[in-house]
Amino acid sequence: MSTAILTGQPVPGSSIEADLRSLGFDVRSAADTAEAETLLAAVPGEERVALVDARFVGHVHALRLGLTDPRFPLAAIPGAVTAQPAGRQALTRAMARENSAGGGTTLVDSLADRILTALDSDGTEVQRPELGSLVAAVAADPQARNEARQALTTVDDEAVRLKSAVKSRDGFFTTYCISPYSRYIARWCARRGLTPNQVTTASLITALIAAACAATGTRGGFVAAGVLLIASFVLDCVDGQIARYSLQYSTLGAWLDATFDRAKEYAYYAGLALGAARGGDDVWALALGAMVLQTCRHVVDFSFNEANHDATANTSPTAALSGKLDSVGWTVWVRRMIVLPIGERWAMIAVLTAATTPRITFYALLIGCAFAATYTTAGRVLRSLTRKARRTDRAAQALADLADSGPLAQGLAEALKKPARGLPGFTAPVVAFLGGLAVVLTAALTGFGGPWAIVAAVVYVLTSGLAVARPLKGALDWLVPPLFRAAEYGTVLVLAAEADVNGALPAAFGLVAAVAYHHYDTVYRIRGNAGASPAWLVRSIGGHEGRTLLVTVLAALLTASQFTVALTALAVAVALVVLLESIRFWVSAGAPAVHDEGEPA
Repeated sequence: MSTAILTGQPVPGSSIEADLRSLGFDVRSAADTAEAETLLAAVPGEERVALVDARFVGHVHALRLGLTDPRFPLAAIPGAVTAQPAGRQALTRAMARENSAGGGTTLVDSLADRILTALDSDGTEVQRPELGSLVAAVAADPQARNEARQALTTVDDEAVRLKSAVKSRDGFFTTYCISPYSRYIARWCARRGLTPNQVTTASLITALIAAACAATGTRGGFVAAGVLLIASFVLDCVDGQIARYSLQYSTLGAWLDATFDRAKEYAYYAGLALGAARGGDDVWALALGAMVLQTCRHVVDFSFNEANHDATANTSPTAALSGKLDSVGWTVWVRRMIVLPIGERWAMIAVLTAATTPRITFYALLIGCAFAATYTTAGRVLRSLTRKARRTDRAAQALADLADSGPLAQGLAEALKKPARGLPGFTAPVVAFLGGLAVVLTAALTGFGGPWAIVAAVVYVLTSGLAVARPLKGALDWLVPPLFRAAEYGTVLVLAAEADVNGALPAAFGLVAAVAYHHYDTVYRIRGNAGASPAWLVRSIGGHEGRTLLVTVLAALLTASQFTVALTALAVAVALVVLLESIRFWVSAGAPAVHDEGEPA
């Protein structure tokens, strides 16, 4: 239960007490500052508490936005301030000062607003939600109250609430083909008590059924798969809209929403590959290639954003041009569509699945994603080269965590730390690229089982250590994590294809999926300000360089059939360790209460 303390003299005819109760608050009243402080101290420390001026006039949704969002320790709107357990100490200090300064006298002006001013003077961060056209005011006299009440009648707060349930920035397909009706589905679900997590799970189940339909290899199965994939995407939009509509942001929801999109898409790729195999067409290499390309695209997005989100002097002519283009409506939609965001991508996959073959679907997906990756990466490279940004230690640490370096690379990095100081700033991405290219090309050109792949993998280990020997603060150092991902995943793909036995590529698909889950999990921990994956986890699964070396050794020492079994065992082992730790973390009380808004790709 949350507690709201109404401060000041009650106003006849006011609905504020009923509004607060409708939002789940236990309402108490305080006539003066001293009584308000006493009531505040009596509220258990593990509960949310709010101070609300009894003269408050406003929409219920304005109160909901200001007083019930679980993501922020402290939040406020005019006439009301709230604190969760993490913000209680700051609120209590501010209240004590106000009581001391006012001598416990009867309240004349707004105590909530005075408390907010005190919090600001302390430098305490207080969330102030954007209210837009919603009314939230403290009416000091009858005339002001009448004016505020008239303003209330001119704005439909339910319409505002429904509109704000939809993300303000989304892809063309999602904005015009899904959101116009999915918001009403979200409201229907919310009013019947369905939670975002339940809808997220329904979306996953629907996608898995779609993958099973695709795996039948029949035309009817492919048509059903395409329809169900779109239905899964609609539910994927609905879960976030429920969260925004009713402010049901949760720790578990953050984990489910962040990971299920990838699980759904990659399970669907596997279903298409199984369906094609039933028809005599082996497209597992294409399925794995699509997963590798899509994952690397995401890592480019994540790395670039982490490198620059808190950088100082973070401007460039390229960014300025992009900002100007955003002011021209049609260019915004063209640029959003050509990067093939999740809505456009899933729509394309669904239509092609129903109308063509899995091979054609994967060819189109690979071509589209390759173009989008080239476009976005080239733009970000230009921005990085033309801006004069000074990156922080936090950004460098985030990139180091995204690099996923294991014991081998970390040990070499420590040994090379002093020699690396004199190297040029572009050394990290260059050596990461050369080392990765060497191991992938060697594996592709020397065939399965050759010793040269091991030599190239050893070189890759050395270059990986050198790449992270210095803090990743260079202009292009954000390229290091995606280059490592491309090298590791590409090596597994090439060696499995070179094995040329049944089951090798599906086993490789499973291994890359397990490792990619670990990398996504690391990303979302960092984005939630919860730190990276624990060091013991990275060590236990070897780091990117350790896994790459291990796979090349297995290919050299084992027969193709034995290599397939080894890849399968490795995939199961990595998946078990990573999933168990991930589940433990995301369901723990210490994980952040956030809801992922989704990524553009």
